[in-house]
Amino acid sequence: MLFPALLALSSVVGSKECPHHCLCYEHSDLVDCRARGFLQVPHGLSHGTWLLDLGGNLMIEVRSRAFAGLWSLRVLVLSDSGIQLLQPEAFYSLSFLEKLDMSRNKLLWLPPDFSHSLSSVRELRLDHNTLERLEVSSLEHLESLEKLDLSHNHITFLQPGAFRGLSRLRHLYLHANQLGAVRHGSLSMLPVLEALQLGQNNITHIDTEALAPLHSLTLLGLEGNQLQHLKFKTFLSLHTAGTHLQLAGNPWNCDCDLHRVFSKLLSVRHLHVDDYHNVTCHEPLQLAGASLAWVDSQLCMAETATVLVITVTVLVTVLAAVVMAEHTRKKNQHGKSWDAESQSQER
Repeated sequence: MLFPALLALSSVVGSKECPHHCLCYEHSDLVDCRARGFLQVPHGLSHGTWLLDLGGNLMIEVRSRAFAGLWSLRVLVLSDSGIQLLQPEAFYSLSFLEKLDMSRNKLLWLPPDFSHSLSSVRELRLDHNTLERLEVSSLEHLESLEKLDLSHNHITFLQPGAFRGLSRLRHLYLHANQLGAVRHGSLSMLPVLEALQLGQNNITHIDTEALAPLHSLTLLGLEGNQLQHLKFKTFLSLHTAGTHLQLAGNPWNCDCDLHRVFSKLLSVRHLHVDDYHNVTCHEPLQLAGASLAWVDSQLCMAETATVLVITVTVLVTVLAAVVMAEHTRKKNQHGKSWDAESQSQER
């Protein structure tokens, strides 16, 4: 709810231009058209409108230039309105818009010109839609964007440079999608990104260099994915004063390699595994459900014992071979001496 205190201090205007069925508020330039059954953006909106709430309506699409002339608009709410389609130039003339909320709709994709008139937007909500992919051209003009929420969609893949042009982005929410991997280049050109939420996806792999461009990252959420192993080098490129990692809820294969990775992560001063004590083993079967923090010191014992057994076996084998060789050498030498002595006696 965007109104609360402002609405309490404002009075409903009768003389001011106001769409039928909406509430318009004097002095504040707020227009409340929530849940009025609108099938399209209503006409008759004042050019001085600062905030427009159209949430909870029945608009299947946003038509071309639906907001033409609303140069003063700073906040636009289109959430929970059943929107499936954005026509070209849908946001024409909204050059000063700072917040756009399109959450809880039915968008499958964003048109190539989606961001052309949204260069001033600082916060964009597209969560709880049905987006399957992101085109580079759809987001590239969001040069002022600081917060982008794409959570709870159906995104399976991030193109290299998908967030190109979002040089001011600080918070990126991609949790609860269907991403299978984090590839090199998919998070490039995000120099000031501080928080990256990738939890509740299907991520099984993170490229070693995928996180390298994130020079300002302080929070990385990877909980609830399908990670079984990690490479320490993947996180070695994070050089912020402190980066907090969330890694619980993955089907970890608790072996000696995983123990070594987590031991290194915990030893690096600027890396913090916030939920380390909630990280549990999925494999091997005998450790399923056990806390990694409880078993990690034991994970390499069996491997160490095996290595020791192999080493001892090799040493014993080598020693036995040396002894046998020495025994054979002495035996042969003794045989030669006996033959030489026999020959001298015969003469």
